[in-house]
Amino acid sequence: MMKSKETRRSFLWKIAGMSSAVAFTPFLKLKAGVGPGKSPMILCSRGRDWGEKVLYPGWDILDKGGNVLDAVEKSTNVAELDPEDLSVGYGGLPNEQGVVELDASVMYGPTHQCGSVASLRHIKTPSSVARKVMERTDHIMLVGKGALNFALAHGYEKANLLTDRSRELWLKWRERLSDKDDWLPATDPDDAVEKKRSTGTINVLGMDANGDIAGITSTSGLAYKIPGRIGDSPIIGAGLYLDNSVGAAGATGRGEEVIRTCGSFLVVELMRQGYSPQRACEMACERIIKINGGVENIKRLRYNDKYVAFNVDGDVGCASILGSTPKLSYLNPEGFHVYEGKVLVD
Repeated sequence: MMKSKETRRSFLWKIAGMSSAVAFTPFLKLKAGVGPGKSPMILCSRGRDWGEKVLYPGWDILDKGGNVLDAVEKSTNVAELDPEDLSVGYGGLPNEQGVVELDASVMYGPTHQCGSVASLRHIKTPSSVARKVMERTDHIMLVGKGALNFALAHGYEKANLLTDRSRELWLKWRERLSDKDDWLPATDPDDAVEKKRSTGTINVLGMDANGDIAGITSTSGLAYKIPGRIGDSPIIGAGLYLDNSVGAAGATGRGEEVIRTCGSFLVVELMRQGYSPQRACEMACERIIKINGGVENIKRLRYNDKYVAFNVDGDVGCASILGSTPKLSYLNPEGFHVYEGKVLVD
């Protein structure tokens, strides 16, 4: 029996050193997946404009025979570092106090390991920090100050995540928050502000030629949320889940509903039972509609969620509860594709 933390860690490092193929840490060991002959692919939960921007950097890694985990991280970083994206990473819309708090999760199919961060401030690429949690610790989730300190210890640069654009949108929201506070519009009081609060997120899911799967979900969360609020994105089984023998799924939208239905886990388990990715995504949306009292109540509440998924055969699917037709985009050896799924409630 190991008698101390030091001997335990030393033992793990010794085990890790036994194989020159292990390039990461004692906790994460890359190994072969379900076998050669699979068609590599990388998918994101958005349509053409963002899909072309996000997916090609990751596809370049896969196309050269690189690791799928590197590919999905590289693609996710594109959205996280883009200040024009108001729902992910740098430039994401802040909490009600004007502070950007980021959530992200990562999962790696061959080892079934995962990592996540929540309420992470000052770091532009939370998905990369989540990967470090997976690779460099025997934990799964770090939050708040602990997540920030962990990121800084690993060399991540501290930054102000609030851009001029996201600050302006937050100020306009504050100005119209109540008629009983001291906030007044600085300019035109009739200046329109979108009433719908952003819940945007990005899922990036991939599979390499060995059939190994990896996925990431990253978000700045619900716009103007109560500080410390955590949605589904950093929760394994909610905003992200995968199984190397089945496929992968990710969620965007109202995180509370995804959490209480274990949404992405549900999609993967439905695919395991033989349902197509498309039907599995629809059934996960149907579960949310059911627990909220049916279609008419969903219309009143305006709860919306979207699922994207693929299986090991390379079939894809996506579905959402409300709004416009949901889309995903993906790249495989045949090229770039945009897939239109199904919206359940008119």
